[in-house]
Amino acid sequence: MATPETRRKPNILITGSPGTGKSTLGQQVADRLGFEFIEVSKEVRENNLQGEFDEQYNCHVLDEDKLLDHISERMDSENGGMVVDYHGCDLFPERWFDVVAVLRCSTEKLYDRLQARGYTEFKIKENVECEIFGSLLEEAKESYR
Repeated sequence: MATPETRRKPNILITGSPGTGKSTLGQQVADRLGFEFIEVSKEVRENNLQGEFDEQYNCHVLDEDKLLDHISERMDSENGGMVVDYHGCDLFPERWFDVVAVLRCSTEKLYDRLQARGYTEFKIKENVECEIFGSLLEEAKESYR
């Protein structure tokens, strides 16, 4: 099992509210560094790693155990060089990441982006409030001090 001290290249987590640009930045970082990019939402869809459907949020619930099992070999590799895009950081073992970036966005821009994605008003409100309160930044600070 790799650790930050034994990895040849760092693993990077890009986190933030939906609509802040995680996937776009993650792909760009991976391309420029020659790293592998794991867009968690895409991994979940393509590998059937979701659980039940949540009517309130109008999406499937992530099966966290399936996801972690699915990516653990790549994340624990001595090579490193992984860029992961996910909205939170507390799901993952802290040992997996050397760098954590939390993307932020103005609430007006975020609202427009989520509305353009077809999010319900409830889901938009939840995500905008999360951005206002800086919940994901606080989560990252607590996990990676």
